[in-house]
Amino acid sequence: MLPHHARALLRTYLEEDIRNGDVTTRSLPQIAGSQAVAVILAQSKCVLAGVQEALEISSLVGAEAEALAKEGEWVTPEQPVVRIRGDAAVLLSIERVILNIMMRMSGIATKTRRIVERAKKVYATIRVAATRKTTPGFRFFEKRAVEVGGGDPHRYALDDMVLIKNNHISIVGGARQAVQLAKKHASFSKKISCEVRNDEEAIEAIQEGADIILLDNFSPDRIVRLLERLQGLNIRQSVVIEASGGIDENNVEAYAQTGVDVISCGALTHSYVSSDFNMRIENE
Repeated sequence: MLPHHARALLRTYLEEDIRNGDVTTRSLPQIAGSQAVAVILAQSKCVLAGVQEALEISSLVGAEAEALAKEGEWVTPEQPVVRIRGDAAVLLSIERVILNIMMRMSGIATKTRRIVERAKKVYATIRVAATRKTTPGFRFFEKRAVEVGGGDPHRYALDDMVLIKNNHISIVGGARQAVQLAKKHASFSKKISCEVRNDEEAIEAIQEGADIILLDNFSPDRIVRLLERLQGLNIRQSVVIEASGGIDENNVEAYAQTGVDVISCGALTHSYVSSDFNMRIENE
């Protein structure tokens, strides 16, 4: 079951697409009142995601739907993944919204799975996380697709945790000052992450008690040298080390080899290729 706000978003997507009604279906009066069965089939190999959304949309319009394949599993062309029964006109009206969501979510889940598998082949306990580089109004579904693909959703919104970025540091006057202020004014319940641009900022932030250090656009070699330095100072184990910036399936293994704890990857939600699905509807 999806949370209430996600179901509300799905209703909004339907309203955006249907507006005052499907004029095509209205122009074909023999469709009115007929019952039909729709089957959604994969048209490309992908990690399946968006099934829960398809079931929820069907429920919103009074149709009966069942999953024919599990989210998170690889599916192949022509494999049926969802079956929906209901009024033919209704099925026609929800087709595009369901397919759009499944195509995008499965594309994200597939990209995530491939990157996660490459990273874990090198370092079994590493986490691959998303970022907030998401589509306005579609963030929940993109983050959920990352989880389906085996990734970590990272923070959802600005109120999830303290994440001190380079611009915060520039305004405040330094990483040390920024972490000091955050520890003083933020709730004890919020972890403090600090993005750093060099070794000195990393050391300062750790010494001031940051929980997470985000290495911004560090090369793998540079990360290794920093981690060795932190180990020498006996402060490496006190923080989570996260690498970010330009990481994708082409270089994720090199970053995983450095020994960081987390790799965050904006490409999961902004540079994926949508998977292909179609819906076939027949009279029942």
